[in-house]
Amino acid sequence: MKKYTHIDDIDNINSWIEEAKEIKANPLKNIALGKNKTLGLLFFNSSLRTRLSTQKAALNLGMNPIVMNVSGDAWGIEFEDGTVMNGTTAEHIKEAAAVVSQYCDVIAVRAFPSLTDKEKDESEQVLNSFVKYASVPIVNMESAISHPLQGLTDALTISENSTKKRPKVVLSWAPHVKALPHAVANSFTQAMQKMDVEFVIANPEGYNLNSEITKNTRITHNQNEAFKDADFVYTKNWSSYDDYGQVLNTDPNWMITKEKIDEAKFMHCLPVRRNVVVEDAVLDSDSSLVIEQANNRTYAAQLVLKKILEDL
Repeated sequence: MKKYTHIDDIDNINSWIEEAKEIKANPLKNIALGKNKTLGLLFFNSSLRTRLSTQKAALNLGMNPIVMNVSGDAWGIEFEDGTVMNGTTAEHIKEAAAVVSQYCDVIAVRAFPSLTDKEKDESEQVLNSFVKYASVPIVNMESAISHPLQGLTDALTISENSTKKRPKVVLSWAPHVKALPHAVANSFTQAMQKMDVEFVIANPEGYNLNSEITKNTRITHNQNEAFKDADFVYTKNWSSYDDYGQVLNTDPNWMITKEKIDEAKFMHCLPVRRNVVVEDAVLDSDSSLVIEQANNRTYAAQLVLKKILEDL
Protein backbone atom coordinates (compact mmCIF):
# COMPACT_ATOMS: atom_id res chain seq x y z
CA MET A 1 0.00 0.00 0.00
CA LYS A 2 1.41 3.37 -1.04
CA LYS A 3 -0.68 5.65 1.21
CA TYR A 4 -3.58 5.72 3.66
CA THR A 5 -5.46 8.98 3.34
CA HIS A 6 -9.10 7.87 3.00
CA ILE A 7 -11.38 5.00 4.03
CA ASP A 8 -11.54 4.05 0.34
CA ASP A 9 -7.89 3.00 0.58
CA ILE A 10 -9.28 -0.09 2.35
CA ASP A 11 -9.84 -2.73 -0.32
CA ASN A 12 -11.77 -5.19 1.89
CA ILE A 13 -12.85 -3.95 5.30
CA ASN A 14 -13.70 -7.43 6.62
CA SER A 15 -10.24 -8.80 5.88
CA TRP A 16 -8.67 -5.68 7.38
CA ILE A 17 -10.70 -6.11 10.57
CA GLU A 18 -9.59 -9.74 10.90
CA GLU A 19 -5.96 -8.76 10.39
CA ALA A 20 -6.30 -6.00 13.00
CA LYS A 21 -7.64 -8.58 15.46
CA GLU A 22 -4.59 -10.76 14.80
CA ILE A 23 -2.31 -7.79 15.45
CA LYS A 24 -4.16 -7.03 18.68
CA ALA A 25 -3.67 -10.61 19.84
CA ASN A 26 0.09 -10.44 19.18
CA PRO A 27 1.19 -6.80 18.81
CA LEU A 28 4.92 -7.52 18.63
CA LYS A 29 4.78 -10.31 16.05
CA ASN A 30 6.08 -8.03 13.27
CA ILE A 31 8.51 -5.98 15.33
CA ALA A 32 11.32 -6.66 12.85
CA LEU A 33 9.31 -5.30 9.91
CA GLY A 34 10.04 -1.67 10.67
CA LYS A 35 13.67 -2.04 11.72
CA ASN A 36 15.74 0.96 10.61
CA LYS A 37 12.58 2.69 9.31
CA THR A 38 11.49 6.11 10.54
CA LEU A 39 7.93 7.42 10.90
CA GLY A 40 7.53 11.20 10.93
CA LEU A 41 4.45 12.37 12.83
CA LEU A 42 3.57 15.94 11.84
CA PHE A 43 0.90 17.67 13.93
CA PHE A 44 -0.59 20.94 12.75
CA ASN A 45 -3.23 20.51 15.48
CA SER A 46 -3.45 19.07 18.98
CA SER A 47 -3.80 15.37 19.69
CA LEU A 48 -3.78 12.81 22.48
CA ARG A 49 -5.03 9.41 21.22
CA THR A 50 -3.85 9.87 17.63
CA ARG A 51 -0.37 10.91 18.66
CA LEU A 52 0.19 8.26 21.31
CA SER A 53 -1.51 5.37 19.51
CA THR A 54 0.28 5.97 16.20
CA GLN A 55 3.60 6.33 17.98
CA LYS A 56 2.92 3.09 19.92
CA ALA A 57 1.95 1.33 16.68
CA ALA A 58 5.25 2.37 15.12
CA LEU A 59 7.20 1.10 18.12
CA ASN A 60 5.33 -2.24 17.99
CA LEU A 61 6.62 -2.59 14.42
CA GLY A 62 10.19 -1.68 15.36
CA MET A 63 10.04 1.76 13.72
CA ASN A 64 11.65 4.93 15.02
CA PRO A 65 8.97 7.62 15.40
CA ILE A 66 9.83 11.32 15.24
CA VAL A 67 7.14 13.72 16.45
CA MET A 68 6.89 17.39 15.47
CA ASN A 69 4.26 19.96 16.40
CA VAL A 70 4.49 21.82 13.12
CA SER A 71 2.27 24.76 14.02
CA GLY A 72 4.42 25.67 17.01
CA ASP A 73 7.91 24.34 16.28
CA ALA A 74 8.43 24.70 12.52
CA TRP A 75 8.70 27.63 10.15
CA GLY A 76 5.35 28.81 8.84
CA ILE A 77 4.59 26.72 5.75
CA GLU A 78 3.15 28.19 2.55
CA PHE A 79 0.79 25.95 0.55
CA GLU A 80 -0.26 28.25 -2.30
CA ASP A 81 1.58 28.15 -5.63
CA GLY A 82 2.98 31.37 -7.05
CA THR A 83 2.72 33.25 -3.76
CA VAL A 84 5.08 36.12 -3.07
CA MET A 85 6.24 34.97 0.36
CA ASN A 86 6.66 38.33 2.02
CA GLY A 87 4.25 37.59 4.86
CA THR A 88 4.20 35.19 7.81
CA THR A 89 5.17 32.02 5.94
CA ALA A 90 8.87 31.25 5.61
CA GLU A 91 9.00 27.85 3.89
CA HIS A 92 7.08 26.40 0.96
CA ILE A 93 5.50 22.95 1.14
CA LYS A 94 7.52 21.96 -1.95
CA GLU A 95 10.75 22.18 0.03
CA ALA A 96 9.28 21.13 3.39
CA ALA A 97 7.76 17.88 2.10
CA ALA A 98 10.90 17.03 0.11
CA VAL A 99 13.14 17.61 3.12
CA VAL A 100 10.99 15.59 5.55
CA SER A 101 10.92 12.77 2.97
CA GLN A 102 14.71 12.52 3.28
CA TYR A 103 14.47 12.02 7.03
CA CYS A 104 11.45 9.70 7.16
CA ASP A 105 10.31 6.53 5.38
CA VAL A 106 6.64 7.28 6.11
CA ILE A 107 5.02 10.62 6.95
CA ALA A 108 1.80 10.93 8.96
CA VAL A 109 -0.03 14.26 8.94
CA ARG A 110 -2.76 15.77 11.13
CA ALA A 111 -4.34 19.05 9.98
CA PHE A 112 -7.83 20.30 10.83
CA PRO A 113 -10.16 22.41 8.64
CA SER A 114 -10.70 26.13 8.91
CA LEU A 115 -14.51 25.66 8.96
CA THR A 116 -14.71 29.00 7.13
CA ASP A 117 -13.81 28.10 3.54
CA LYS A 118 -15.65 24.97 2.40
CA GLU A 119 -13.96 24.78 -0.98
CA LYS A 120 -10.46 25.00 0.47
CA ASP A 121 -11.25 22.54 3.26
CA GLU A 122 -12.68 20.02 0.81
CA SER A 123 -9.60 20.34 -1.36
CA GLU A 124 -7.62 18.85 1.58
CA GLN A 125 -4.87 21.35 0.80
CA VAL A 126 -2.44 20.38 3.57
CA LEU A 127 -2.84 16.60 3.28
CA ASN A 128 -2.84 16.55 -0.53
CA SER A 129 0.17 18.86 -0.69
CA PHE A 130 2.15 16.29 1.27
CA VAL A 131 0.85 13.53 -1.01
CA LYS A 132 1.93 15.59 -4.03
CA TYR A 133 5.35 16.78 -2.92
CA ALA A 134 6.59 14.06 -0.55
CA SER A 135 8.46 11.12 -2.01
CA VAL A 136 7.36 8.66 0.71
CA PRO A 137 3.95 7.23 1.73
CA ILE A 138 1.52 9.53 3.57
CA VAL A 139 -0.85 8.53 6.39
CA ASN A 140 -3.83 10.71 7.31
CA MET A 141 -4.06 11.24 11.09
CA GLU A 142 -7.18 13.42 10.58
CA SER A 143 -7.57 15.95 7.85
CA ALA A 144 -10.09 18.63 6.98
CA ILE A 145 -12.82 16.19 5.99
CA SER A 146 -11.76 12.67 7.00
CA HIS A 147 -10.29 10.61 9.81
CA PRO A 148 -9.70 7.17 8.29
CA LEU A 149 -7.65 5.82 11.22
CA GLN A 150 -10.62 6.50 13.50
CA GLY A 151 -13.06 5.00 11.00
CA LEU A 152 -11.03 1.78 10.82
CA THR A 153 -10.83 1.72 14.61
CA ASP A 154 -14.59 2.05 14.90
CA ALA A 155 -15.21 -0.75 12.44
CA LEU A 156 -12.91 -3.01 14.46
CA THR A 157 -14.63 -2.08 17.72
CA ILE A 158 -18.10 -2.82 16.35
CA SER A 159 -16.95 -6.13 14.92
CA GLU A 160 -15.48 -7.18 18.26
CA ASN A 161 -18.60 -6.26 20.23
CA SER A 162 -21.40 -7.28 17.91
CA THR A 163 -23.61 -10.20 18.93
CA LYS A 164 -25.69 -10.07 15.75
CA LYS A 165 -24.86 -10.88 12.16
CA ARG A 166 -26.24 -7.50 11.06
CA PRO A 167 -26.35 -5.04 13.97
CA LYS A 168 -28.15 -1.72 13.94
CA VAL A 169 -25.69 1.17 14.18
CA VAL A 170 -26.77 4.77 14.75
CA LEU A 171 -24.58 7.84 14.28
CA SER A 172 -26.15 10.60 16.36
CA TRP A 173 -25.33 14.30 16.48
CA ALA A 174 -25.13 15.76 19.97
CA PRO A 175 -24.75 19.34 21.22
CA HIS A 176 -21.39 20.99 21.85
CA VAL A 177 -20.12 24.36 23.01
CA LYS A 178 -18.29 25.17 19.77
CA ALA A 179 -18.24 24.39 16.05
CA LEU A 180 -16.54 21.08 15.26
CA PRO A 181 -15.36 19.46 12.00
CA HIS A 182 -17.11 16.72 10.00
CA ALA A 183 -14.09 14.43 9.64
CA VAL A 184 -14.95 11.78 12.23
CA ALA A 185 -18.61 11.61 11.21
CA ASN A 186 -17.65 11.40 7.53
CA SER A 187 -15.19 8.54 7.97
CA PHE A 188 -17.48 6.65 10.34
CA THR A 189 -20.25 6.90 7.76
CA GLN A 190 -17.96 5.64 5.00
CA ALA A 191 -16.72 2.77 7.17
CA MET A 192 -20.27 1.67 8.02
CA GLN A 193 -21.20 1.76 4.34
CA LYS A 194 -18.53 -0.88 3.77
CA MET A 195 -19.86 -3.14 6.55
CA ASP A 196 -22.94 -5.35 6.76
CA VAL A 197 -24.87 -3.23 9.25
CA GLU A 198 -28.20 -1.41 9.41
CA PHE A 199 -26.92 2.15 9.51
CA VAL A 200 -28.88 5.28 10.41
CA ILE A 201 -27.79 8.88 10.95
CA ALA A 202 -29.75 11.07 13.37
CA ASN A 203 -29.24 14.83 13.44
CA PRO A 204 -31.30 18.01 13.79
CA GLU A 205 -32.49 19.84 10.70
CA GLY A 206 -29.68 21.91 9.22
CA TYR A 207 -27.02 19.41 10.25
CA ASN A 208 -27.12 16.90 7.40
CA LEU A 209 -23.63 15.82 6.38
CA ASN A 210 -22.38 16.15 2.81
CA SER A 211 -24.81 14.16 0.65
CA GLU A 212 -21.92 12.96 -1.52
CA ILE A 213 -20.68 11.12 1.58
CA THR A 214 -23.97 9.95 3.10
CA LYS A 215 -25.29 8.80 -0.29
CA ASN A 216 -28.23 6.45 0.32
CA THR A 217 -27.77 6.20 4.09
CA ARG A 218 -31.03 6.80 5.98
CA ILE A 219 -31.10 10.14 7.78
CA THR A 220 -33.69 11.09 10.37
CA HIS A 221 -34.27 14.18 12.47
CA ASN A 222 -35.97 12.09 15.16
CA GLN A 223 -33.30 10.84 17.57
CA ASN A 224 -35.61 8.59 19.59
CA GLU A 225 -36.90 6.93 16.44
CA ALA A 226 -33.33 6.25 15.31
CA PHE A 227 -32.40 4.71 18.67
CA LYS A 228 -35.20 2.14 18.59
CA ASP A 229 -33.62 -1.37 18.65
CA ALA A 230 -30.13 0.10 18.18
CA ASP A 231 -27.17 -2.12 19.04
CA PHE A 232 -24.55 0.65 18.82
CA VAL A 233 -24.95 4.40 19.26
CA TYR A 234 -21.99 6.41 17.99
CA THR A 235 -22.17 10.02 19.06
CA LYS A 236 -20.37 13.03 17.64
CA ASN A 237 -21.01 16.71 17.27
CA TRP A 238 -20.44 18.45 13.95
CA SER A 239 -21.15 21.94 12.67
CA SER A 240 -23.50 22.67 9.81
CA TYR A 241 -22.37 21.56 6.36
CA ASP A 242 -24.83 23.61 4.30
CA ASP A 243 -24.28 26.75 6.43
CA TYR A 244 -20.66 25.77 6.55
CA GLY A 245 -19.03 25.73 9.96
CA GLN A 246 -21.97 27.38 11.70
CA VAL A 247 -23.63 26.34 14.97
CA LEU A 248 -27.36 26.42 14.25
CA ASN A 249 -28.62 24.40 17.18
CA THR A 250 -27.38 23.66 20.70
CA ASP A 251 -30.54 21.85 21.82
CA PRO A 252 -29.63 20.01 25.06
CA ASN A 253 -32.41 17.53 24.34
CA TRP A 254 -30.04 15.87 21.84
CA MET A 255 -27.60 14.94 24.63
CA ILE A 256 -27.17 11.17 24.96
CA THR A 257 -28.77 9.67 28.06
CA LYS A 258 -28.99 6.16 29.42
CA GLU A 259 -32.77 6.30 29.15
CA LYS A 260 -32.56 7.06 25.44
CA ILE A 261 -30.08 4.41 24.35
CA ASP A 262 -31.24 1.68 26.74
CA GLU A 263 -28.92 -1.34 26.33
CA ALA A 264 -27.16 -0.13 23.18
CA LYS A 265 -23.37 0.08 23.26
CA PHE A 266 -22.12 3.66 23.38
CA MET A 267 -19.23 4.86 21.22
CA HIS A 268 -17.36 8.15 20.91
CA CYS A 269 -13.94 9.00 19.49
CA LEU A 270 -12.98 11.16 22.53
CA PRO A 271 -12.36 13.67 23.95
CA VAL A 272 -15.97 14.08 25.04
CA ARG A 273 -17.62 16.78 27.15
CA ARG A 274 -19.48 15.06 29.95
CA ASN A 275 -23.08 16.13 30.56
CA VAL A 276 -23.05 18.20 27.37
CA VAL A 277 -22.61 15.53 24.70
CA VAL A 278 -23.39 12.53 26.91
CA GLU A 279 -24.38 12.10 30.53
CA ASP A 280 -22.15 10.46 33.14
CA ALA A 281 -24.55 7.55 33.51
CA VAL A 282 -23.72 6.43 29.95
CA LEU A 283 -19.96 6.98 30.03
CA ASP A 284 -19.60 5.27 33.40
CA SER A 285 -21.76 2.28 32.47
CA ASP A 286 -20.79 -1.15 31.19
CA SER A 287 -22.33 -0.15 27.85
CA SER A 288 -19.61 2.39 27.14
CA LEU A 289 -16.94 1.29 24.66
CA VAL A 290 -14.97 4.55 24.57
CA ILE A 291 -11.89 3.23 26.38
CA GLU A 292 -11.82 0.09 24.24
CA GLN A 293 -12.13 2.28 21.14
CA ALA A 294 -9.15 4.34 22.25
CA ASN A 295 -7.13 1.16 22.77
CA ASN A 296 -8.03 -0.06 19.30
CA ARG A 297 -6.52 3.08 17.77
CA THR A 298 -3.10 1.45 18.18
CA TYR A 299 -4.04 -1.68 16.24
CA ALA A 300 -5.75 0.22 13.43
CA ALA A 301 -2.67 2.41 12.99
CA GLN A 302 -0.40 -0.63 13.28
CA LEU A 303 -2.29 -2.42 10.53
CA VAL A 304 -1.98 0.60 8.22
CA LEU A 305 1.74 0.97 8.91
CA LYS A 306 2.30 -2.76 8.44
CA LYS A 307 0.69 -2.70 5.01
CA ILE A 308 2.78 0.30 3.98
CA LEU A 309 6.01 -1.24 5.29
CA GLU A 310 5.34 -4.45 3.39
CA ASP A 311 5.35 -2.42 0.16
CA LEU A 312 8.45 -0.31 0.83
